[in-house]
Amino acid sequence: MLSILITIYNYNLLPLVEELHRECLKLGIVFEILAQDDASNSIYNIKNEEINLLSHCSYVTLNKNVGYRENKNILVSKSKYDNLLILDGDCILPNTNFIKNYIEQITSYEVVYGGRIHTNSAPSNNQLLRWKYGKFMEDQTVAQREKNPYGATLFNNTLIKKSVFNAIKFDISFKKYGNDDTLFSFELQKLKVTVKHIENPVQHDDIDTNLVYLQKTKHSLENLKLLYQKNLIPTNYSKMLRLTSKLHRYKITYPLSAFHSLFKNMMEYNLKGNTPSLFVFNMFRLSYFSKLYIQ
Repeated sequence: MLSILITIYNYNLLPLVEELHRECLKLGIVFEILAQDDASNSIYNIKNEEINLLSHCSYVTLNKNVGYRENKNILVSKSKYDNLLILDGDCILPNTNFIKNYIEQITSYEVVYGGRIHTNSAPSNNQLLRWKYGKFMEDQTVAQREKNPYGATLFNNTLIKKSVFNAIKFDISFKKYGNDDTLFSFELQKLKVTVKHIENPVQHDDIDTNLVYLQKTKHSLENLKLLYQKNLIPTNYSKMLRLTSKLHRYKITYPLSAFHSLFKNMMEYNLKGNTPSLFVFNMFRLSYFSKLYIQ
């Protein structure tokens, strides 16, 4: 028995649900597919309503925006079954045995992560920053993820026991984008939950524009600062925290903060443009977080 839970915001979800529905019916499993739009008032909502015509499927749109974290928590509270497959709606399934690969794990698991991949080329130059970072910095093989099983676990494509999810849930006190998975995965580690990594990726489809992703990056780093300030994660759990803490011991965060103030506009000009550099992006992130760290 499987509950497939999909959160979306302003996205055409029907093709993904139809594909998941076909595979579940073919496998002959007991399932439900619950999809929920976070009050986007999107032009896609009318099309997404067709999800309700499919057996064992439900689509609703919230009247009030609650954010990524609470959207997922609400869907879990609505689910019937103990096995939860949590997906972000902005994805494509490159594997025709996607559900089957997860069903094979159900007999003995607590958390299974299938991974995420990006296309071989960016949709446009205006989406190049998010695509580059995803393709060359985030996409990982099973062997790479297994070296850091908790830190490499995201919740865009994750099979998890309902009891495990309910023991943690997403922290809705954080309102800005970013680092949701960092806190959740650390809580998994604290509870000594078994995490398994398999090769069953989703393909990230709805790629942010350079401007949007740059803003999201700032919010994500601000959230990381809050996680650190509130002692919700240890310094060594995050690469950025670990590096910045080490640099701070040698007083290097201060010149990095000054560097950010001096060259912020120049870096943003590159990152918002048609040829964003990953080197510049990493310098932007490190210098911006250094500035946050010493404040």
